[in-house]
Amino acid sequence: MAEVLAGHGCSWIFEAGAVRVRFHRGLQVPKLLHALGERRVPYEALADVSLTPGKRGTLVMRAVPRQGADALLIAAAGQLKEALDPYRLVLPVEREKEAEEYADLMRSSMDGRGPVARCLVAAPSVPRAFKGWDGQAAFDGEAVRLQWFWSSAAKAKQQAGDQRLTLSEIEGVEWRSPDVSAGCLRFRVRGREAPRDPEQDPASVVFRLGYGATAESLPLAAAVVHALREAPAPVLEPEPDEREPDAREPDEHKAAVAAPEGGDIPGLIRKLGDLRDAGLLTEEEFQAKKVELLSRL
Repeated sequence: MAEVLAGHGCSWIFEAGAVRVRFHRGLQVPKLLHALGERRVPYEALADVSLTPGKRGTLVMRAVPRQGADALLIAAAGQLKEALDPYRLVLPVEREKEAEEYADLMRSSMDGRGPVARCLVAAPSVPRAFKGWDGQAAFDGEAVRLQWFWSSAAKAKQQAGDQRLTLSEIEGVEWRSPDVSAGCLRFRVRGREAPRDPEQDPASVVFRLGYGATAESLPLAAAVVHALREAPAPVLEPEPDEREPDAREPDEHKAAVAAPEGGDIPGLIRKLGDLRDAGLLTEEEFQAKKVELLSRL
């Protein structure tokens, strides 16, 4: 049977291979934690566990995730307030000994402390959607949809129209907390230079006056970040000088095409004939180049 460590607004349930974080219901629990729901955190996703004195006779137990293990923290980029930290458990100071025992249990089950290339904590569930100041965003696991409010969206967004961005088109996600003046959710699109002002960017939703609340916008941003890290890397067309040797223009063909003035014209014509006979030039290409070379005599 799993062991439970209950704290203020949250309980940690210790299982084989993971700790399950269950947030309590109640007005004192932040809406973001309610929105995240129960989270299963594998021990391999953690780098450490800390115990520090809290306020008013409390003890704060905090699990420290490995860098890159949780898309929520990647998306938040250090902007979460302490009360919104999903890895924080507040206990009565009298339970310090018990907390130390569980901390030791977790440390003994951890596997490495360095950064990881893929997310080890499950993403917030999809589909997800929220309303911003100038539009609304939705994510279904495959694509982001942005729909603009004609009453508040800038002219640039109205002209661009509603957007549908697939994961292969998105190269990054930038979430700026609605608690700051320039709060927004911006999607970086491959091959597109974004305007500096998110209000002018048709791949950004602006937060303002209660629109784009953290509890709604951050889980969506985290879900997209997680999906991007799990998706295979997009296949890009190679530049001409990066093609396979067989796909490149033959060196002889390059030399013939760029034949210098006064060069060995008969010899170049013979090389062109060889290229034609090998199937690398058509008869029309051969005749055209032959006429060009003879005109240089």
